[in-house]
Amino acid sequence: MNVLVGISGGIAAYKIPDLIRLLRKAGHEVKVTTTTHALQFVTPLTLQTLSGHPVYSDVFAAINEHSTEHISLPDWADVMVVAPATANVLGKMAHGIADDALTTTFAAMRKPVVIAPAMNDKMYAAPATQEAIATLSQHPNITMLDCAEGELACGSTGKGRMQEVDTIYEAILSATTPKTLQGKRVLITAGSTIERIDPVRFISNFSTGKMGIALANECRRRGAEVTLIMGSISAQQMYEQAIEAWKTTDIAILAAAVADFTPVETATEKIKKQPNQTSATIDLKTTPDIAATLGATKRDGQILVGFALETQNEEANALSKLERKHMDWIALNSLRDAGAGFGCDTNKVTLYARTGIKKDIPLQSKENVAREIVSVISC
Repeated sequence: MNVLVGISGGIAAYKIPDLIRLLRKAGHEVKVTTTTHALQFVTPLTLQTLSGHPVYSDVFAAINEHSTEHISLPDWADVMVVAPATANVLGKMAHGIADDALTTTFAAMRKPVVIAPAMNDKMYAAPATQEAIATLSQHPNITMLDCAEGELACGSTGKGRMQEVDTIYEAILSATTPKTLQGKRVLITAGSTIERIDPVRFISNFSTGKMGIALANECRRRGAEVTLIMGSISAQQMYEQAIEAWKTTDIAILAAAVADFTPVETATEKIKKQPNQTSATIDLKTTPDIAATLGATKRDGQILVGFALETQNEEANALSKLERKHMDWIALNSLRDAGAGFGCDTNKVTLYARTGIKKDIPLQSKENVAREIVSVISC
């Protein structure tokens, strides 16, 4: 994705290099346009080094790649983000004033735009500023972020802080994601379950929930109403919550690593090792099968997606699970694949459908894997 970052002259401009770094790390191309005042807070060399492209800050500069840079940049970009957006720039953009590199570029932008205001709380509350925000918010291609509350650069405390970089990044992704799941309800389970042995010990696994969270974020970006079940809960608790949510769910993606066994009894006091004791035995029983129960009660139109993490006979085990539990899709990943195990920021999966479709999703960020999975299962 090509992202055009517009920076105006506010103190929050010092945070934008982190946004550029985050975008580049995720594989996006970045170009930067600024007002002249923005360069009082962050240098052109910093912005050029991080983005990999010259900074467009002067409409008439001889070094511009094109004579009409403010037209070529919007043609190149898939999305524009203006952060920080000062009261001055908000007013100009709202009233079609285009007298610098940033505002002329914005005036030519017809694709998605994310705006992150930042200023003193009194300036933010000023009628003219609020009017400008309301005017810009009416445009269907514009996502207007609210200011955050907190300590401001001027020393006062109030509403006027720019949203954090992670929030702006998420807004960029949301603004550029087709709303293919608008009106749908999606259930996602993620992470590990914990099966208590006594008040201080439990049985669990190494799942961090990163894949499930990435899937939840992608579905939410696509307009779905998402229920994410994740946390320090037992398989029984996850089962009960999933069964209840399934009643009104259109799509369920079961990405959690649910324990297959749980202690028959949970000790009420810490189990102490006795003198000269060399071993101990814990009696286990099976946990309720979430996927099988959901598959057995699936209504027409509901889609059930499971995950299978295998260490041997990967495809055969995944296909068996797909059929036995009446799933529509199953995503197979293997601990044998480097970068696809627990705790990684990347993943590599193979999707199988009951209809016989098979799709390999190569190793990449879990964010991108989630995007491909949701695209496939919801088409």
